[in-house]
Amino acid sequence: MSNQIYAIYGASGCGRSLMPVARQQLQRQGVAAEIYFIDDSLQEEKIVNGHTAVNYQTFKSIECSNKYVLIAIANSQIREKIANQLIADGIKLWSVQADNSVIMDNVEISEGAALSPFVSITSNIKIGKCFHANLYSYVEHDCVIGDYVTFAPGVKCNGNIRIEDHAYIGAGAVIKQGTPDKPLVIGKGAVVGMGAVVTKSVAAGVTVVGNPARILERK
Repeated sequence: MSNQIYAIYGASGCGRSLMPVARQQLQRQGVAAEIYFIDDSLQEEKIVNGHTAVNYQTFKSIECSNKYVLIAIANSQIREKIANQLIADGIKLWSVQADNSVIMDNVEISEGAALSPFVSITSNIKIGKCFHANLYSYVEHDCVIGDYVTFAPGVKCNGNIRIEDHAYIGAGAVIKQGTPDKPLVIGKGAVVGMGAVVTKSVAAGVTVVGNPARILERK
């Protein structure tokens, strides 16, 4: 019986992009272990980008003492559902970090994070579970980020910002710096559109777009 195996849950674009990051991490750590793709649409195993892809039931049935899974699903609600299932099944959430990502001082990141190449996390930052930070995103000092938050590529999250659970920040968005006594807040489940420039707090559940960002719709 193998001592440990790893998997990326999701074999579409997000998962395929994170697989090289995951491989690099295991190489960096000196871990020789197989990495699977998990794809629930599969009836039988197949090869995706050189890795075996199986459905979740098949992965769960593999005899192994330790299983680690990174959830590479863009939809944060589905990400949470899968995370809860993994935990219930005794499978550990796996965090991966690109070789050239940067993490500085006093940073706390919960399990299940995916930090893509060229991501920077600076100082005095707390991040919740299953955070996705895509290419060239950064989080500046004194930020608090909730669970299941997603950054598309090129997000600029400046200092003293609070981002609540399930928020989605679109590609190239810029979030203006808050202050220690009045952080700028992106509310729970809010969506910041691609290229938006956020200059003030965003209420929970709304979508904002443009420069300066304005409300597009309410959920």
